[in-house]
Amino acid sequence: VQLQASGGGLVQAGGSLRLSCAASGLALRNYVVGWFRRAPGKEREFVGRIKWDASSTDYTESVKGRFTISRDDAKNTGYLQMDSLKPEDTAVYYCALKRAFAGTYNFWGQGTLVTVSS
Repeated sequence: VQLQASGGGLVQAGGSLRLSCAASGLALRNYVVGWFRRAPGKEREFVGRIKWDASSTDYTESVKGRFTISRDDAKNTGYLQMDSLKPEDTAVYYCALKRAFAGTYNFWGQGTLVTVSS
């Protein structure tokens, strides 16, 4: 099983980026797709997730209204659309997968760096 996160880069405050999480070795439709981030000098934090059937999404308060998580199971890929980016969004972003009713995320991507300049 591999998760390939991509789409990070340098963007000015107020800009947008779209991260992708391509899965191989499993069928994404059976998994919850989660996004996490680790800012410099801070612990990893939960950003948001989308349920296995795309019926709902959840986000941490700081990104609500700015970030949108989606999925395309036909492409075995999850997405994190980030709009109105702020310097405090600067972090390494990770995607992760867990089974529909599992408690923990079993599979993790390698992370992609997002840098937001002021």
